[in-house]
Amino acid sequence: MMRSKRVLFLVFGMWVMVVMPLVIKGKTDKTIVPSLSSSSLSARRPSVVNVGALFTVNSVIGRSVQPAVAAAIDDVNSSPTVLSGTHLNLITYDTNCSGFLGTIEALQLMEKGVVAIIGPQSSVIAHLISHIVNELRVPLLSFGATDPTLSGHQDPYFVRTTQNDRYQMAAIADIILNFEWKEVVAIFVDNNYGRNGISALGEALAKKRARISYKASITPGASRSDITELLIQVNMMESRVYVVHVSPDSGLDIFAVANKLGMVTSGYVWITTDWLLAVLDSSEVANPKMMDVIQGVIALRQHTPNSDIKKSFTAKWKNIKGIQTSSYNSYALYAYDSVWLLAHALDKFLKSGGSITFSNDSELKHLTNASEIRFSDLRIFNEGKQLLQIVLTTAFAGLTGNVKFNQHRKLMHQAYDIVNIVGTGLRTIGYWSNHSGLSTTAPESLYARNSDRSAGDHQLLYSVIWPGGMSKRPRGWVFPNNGKTLRVAVPYGYSYKEVVTKDRSLKGVRGYCIDVFEAAVNLLPYPVTPEYFLYGNGQRNPSYNDLVRAVAENRYDAAVGDITIITNRTRVVDFTQPYLESGLVIVVPLNRSKPKSWAFLRPFTLEMWLVSGGFFLFVGFVVWFLEHRSNEEFRGPPMRQIITVLWFSFSTMYFSHREKIVSTLGRFVLILWLFVVLIITSSYTASLTSILTVRQLTSSIEGIDSLISSNDPIGVQEGTFSHSYLIQELNIPESRIVPLKDEVDYLNALHLGPEGGGVAAIVDELPYVELFMRYSKCEFRIVGQEFTKSGWGFAFPRDSPLVVDLSTAILQLSENGDLQRIHDKWLSSTLCSQTSKLEGKSLTLNNFWGLFLVCGIICFISICIYFCRVWCEYRRYSPDEEVAREIEESNSRTCRNKWYLGAISFREMIDFYDKKEGEIKQQLRRNSQISRDSET
Repeated sequence: MMRSKRVLFLVFGMWVMVVMPLVIKGKTDKTIVPSLSSSSLSARRPSVVNVGALFTVNSVIGRSVQPAVAAAIDDVNSSPTVLSGTHLNLITYDTNCSGFLGTIEALQLMEKGVVAIIGPQSSVIAHLISHIVNELRVPLLSFGATDPTLSGHQDPYFVRTTQNDRYQMAAIADIILNFEWKEVVAIFVDNNYGRNGISALGEALAKKRARISYKASITPGASRSDITELLIQVNMMESRVYVVHVSPDSGLDIFAVANKLGMVTSGYVWITTDWLLAVLDSSEVANPKMMDVIQGVIALRQHTPNSDIKKSFTAKWKNIKGIQTSSYNSYALYAYDSVWLLAHALDKFLKSGGSITFSNDSELKHLTNASEIRFSDLRIFNEGKQLLQIVLTTAFAGLTGNVKFNQHRKLMHQAYDIVNIVGTGLRTIGYWSNHSGLSTTAPESLYARNSDRSAGDHQLLYSVIWPGGMSKRPRGWVFPNNGKTLRVAVPYGYSYKEVVTKDRSLKGVRGYCIDVFEAAVNLLPYPVTPEYFLYGNGQRNPSYNDLVRAVAENRYDAAVGDITIITNRTRVVDFTQPYLESGLVIVVPLNRSKPKSWAFLRPFTLEMWLVSGGFFLFVGFVVWFLEHRSNEEFRGPPMRQIITVLWFSFSTMYFSHREKIVSTLGRFVLILWLFVVLIITSSYTASLTSILTVRQLTSSIEGIDSLISSNDPIGVQEGTFSHSYLIQELNIPESRIVPLKDEVDYLNALHLGPEGGGVAAIVDELPYVELFMRYSKCEFRIVGQEFTKSGWGFAFPRDSPLVVDLSTAILQLSENGDLQRIHDKWLSSTLCSQTSKLEGKSLTLNNFWGLFLVCGIICFISICIYFCRVWCEYRRYSPDEEVAREIEESNSRTCRNKWYLGAISFREMIDFYDKKEGEIKQQLRRNSQISRDSET
């Protein structure tokens, strides 16, 4: 079926050939045509090979390409290294930028027995004639067809010897991402070249989370009045970033009209594809008037490295026969390399023993017999497929760099120069390649270093001079000046009128959220006129998820209200900076606690009471131990000493102890202990006061954990996200959730309680709860902590430029205090600002273990120091009998240490400790005197 369609297409083309003498006059062809009388030509190496060329001579690209192709043919024919003994015979046709003529001329070339066609320069014509070359197996080497939809899979004999617009659009998308713009307006020529290129741009932008907000198509050959009408419409859009993708021959008309409309000034951004530099590069001397209308424009150019062969070609350009311009553009270089690519491939083909033969198509012969049109002159190139494969595997160093195809039949290392037009010159601000992305380093240097995107330059582009001579990056958009208002959806619910509700004023709405939004809009550097639309009937709270979805579907330009920023919503819309912090909290009922006889014991846990009592006794013993030998108040009969220790221990609780402490260690321990007692008694007093005076919970719910574990019903505000959060995130059964409408429902449900058909607790956002607490006069209480962290924000469609500017305005409101003043006006909770705390819990040992640990360590150290001192005294102490025996043993020159005189009984140690300090010191002095007398 496909083959029949192709045959019918050829029939149409041959029919047109009948009237060709009426369309093209005066054109004769004196080229050498191989004899086609037989089904095959001689197998010997041909002396002449016909090569076809299609381009528009009188065009920006054609004026550079025609002499470049002719020069390439001459260079090949004069080169001793390629096609030795075989000359290329160039057969050229002027398509005159017409798909109709291009098709006719392609058929005419087939009659000449060409082995390949160089061209065409137009993507539109390439689409048409690709069917012909596929049928007759003639490779088509196009130096100018950049349309990304031209594919080697669909058109196997089409070989793109230039760069693909898909990469050019990827480069533009990276530029837009680099300057953080989100929306662009695409201005393009309305044909396959323009439409398919902009489609590729849309795909590239979508990967960067940007988009084309408006597509402005221009009919080929449109008048200036048509362009003016189009640009006036474009100027009404909010985006000020324009991407222009048109043909080189008519593109400057767009800038001439835009300049008259004041669209090439400060605040505008113009980015063009490679057509603009194709125009400028073809002119050696810049036209001042032309340069004035393109100041600040960013343009792309197909990158070609500055090699020696390129410099040599540039030097001899002016001497090339038939040049119409004093300079050339990049398409001339690709056309030149296309001829050399074919020459290298033919050389390999012929050296491998290949022959050039043509044969009849049986279907065309059948059509010839049934018609007066002679199709027999159209022959199939028998070796076309073999030559095509050699072309795709050929690699050489050309004017455009290393010419080589990858496995997808695309040129390797596709790259672009990024040029800023300033004054009368061109300034390269960077490069883009499919290997390394944006960079200020030439792509061939990165290829040599094998650098990739992750190892590229930190500086992606040099600074840019924008239209109007501005060096600061343009914002890239303005609020549309076409009289369009900002359609703002406002939730119209039943509860909490202070937040947002309907109003009879001109705006139609009022509340805290509206005042914040209006204040932020007033800080924007451009005028924005909001028009408010109520979302909901006021009888029930609307679904906020549905409201956000309506914004995502562009039914509204924004949503303003108490809209909580949660994950599911951020997937479909963009939110501004939160203007109010929020989070879910739990509200439960309170009541006055009944008096309890043993309430005075509740400040401390049992463990705390036992440890405290034990430390009172322990400290009393320590002080007794340190004071017993030197303090008369800690001496006496055993019963008296026990009573003294107990009295002293517990009297320190009230700082009313009457015993005087005389030792240094005892005073140190007592000071530390009195500090501990001060902390304990103060904490006890505060805790007891709280227990006896505050209201207590009537619910067992004390936080999120007890809320989940209980089976009691829970109230939520209808329409908010708390309903789905409790079910989906906390796995609470839906049967426990009770939707409530307003403050009255909250109050009644909490009063009834679970037993009366109400709820045990209410889960809602903190701002709503604060309003409810003010309404209920602090009859209820928040328990636990906020178990979500979120905030309220304004919702906009994805990638809306208003989001960034309004977020900046909200931060400014917060910094200058206006945000707090608006909050106090609508949401102030002064009646509950000094709310009672919940009943304090009993203090545990964990609250004081540090104090007890320090106190215990100090007491232990003091006892150790005192014991060491007593032990040293004991070693020096000795009764009179022992002294006499020690003297005798000394006289008999028998030296013994009294430590080894015998085992010291524990009772003797106790007796020594029980002696008074004065007696011990007196005895030690006496022993010392006896020792001195014995020595003398």
